[in-house]
Amino acid sequence: MENENIIKGQGAQRNVINRFDKYTFEPEDEDFETMKTSFTEVFPKTIVNQVKSEDLPMEYSMNPYQGCEHGCSYCFARPTHEYWGYSAGIDFERKIMVKKNAPQLLEKFFQKKGYKPEPILLSGNTDCYQPAERQFEITRQLLQICLDYRHPVNVLTKNALVLRDLDILKPMAEQNLVSVSLSIPTMNEDLRRKMEPRTSSSKNKLKAVEILSENKIPVHIMVAPVIPGLTSDESLGILKAISDAGALSFGYTLVRLNDAVEPVFVKWIETHFPDRAQKVLNLIRSMRGGKLGEKRYFDRQRGEGNIAEMIHNTFKIGRKKFFDEKRGFPKLSTQNFTGTKEQQLRLFD
Repeated sequence: MENENIIKGQGAQRNVINRFDKYTFEPEDEDFETMKTSFTEVFPKTIVNQVKSEDLPMEYSMNPYQGCEHGCSYCFARPTHEYWGYSAGIDFERKIMVKKNAPQLLEKFFQKKGYKPEPILLSGNTDCYQPAERQFEITRQLLQICLDYRHPVNVLTKNALVLRDLDILKPMAEQNLVSVSLSIPTMNEDLRRKMEPRTSSSKNKLKAVEILSENKIPVHIMVAPVIPGLTSDESLGILKAISDAGALSFGYTLVRLNDAVEPVFVKWIETHFPDRAQKVLNLIRSMRGGKLGEKRYFDRQRGEGNIAEMIHNTFKIGRKKFFDEKRGFPKLSTQNFTGTKEQQLRLFD
């Protein structure tokens, strides 16, 4: 039975204590209900980050926003909000920092002497197509710069808003400069509205896969995270649906609840699914050595125990059944990178 005291359209149901703060202020419930999302412009010195995690395949990432309106209770990026003096709970979803100077910083990065291009992951921390993007269009500007410089980029999102930028993505794909990864952790729309309340519907995500594929834009799907006892029974159905829609490949991750993510998720599942909350939490512990989180490289991806092994085997079956060996995800090209805007080069044609 679902708890009646729910802040609707919200993943986190409360703020959680910032580990860097000695004191914390918790508004009343009615204040959370009426609190509007605020946007604050920040001025970073760089926009491209070097990825140093040993078990991640990308070299660089960039995030035009800090914080994320999508409201996923399990989001691993929540603790990064604490570095800005905010909570990883409701603050993460309602206090969004906007990097309006990101396009200028990206151009500056591309123009660095001796820079050797590698594909950049657009997102990686918070979603580049979260609702704020409709207003600020920073992601669109970043994609246009990548096209101008002929620089490869991988886009990762939970939002079908990516289709707005087909006019940029199509010419990029023609030059093998772009791929799109969409996150689809569930096809159960009632569950989706609770798990990731401000993302696109599952139906719209699948439609986005179809449209992107029809336009010859390579699509990868992240079935992430897999939550035992909540989403784990959907895996084969998701793989069939994304295969039919035209996705070329997929990946998946097991849920892990590190640092401030743990109290946010625990409160979320106790609020929405009080009848099965402890069962789900215990299943997660069984994959994480008795804990809810895991930080060790590679171990955090694999998990341990019978439940983790069952999930891995399910995806092996799905890969064999729905993704034949002829499908392959293209490696993006770095050969055409100019170091200057493409428009400038046309002056000499």
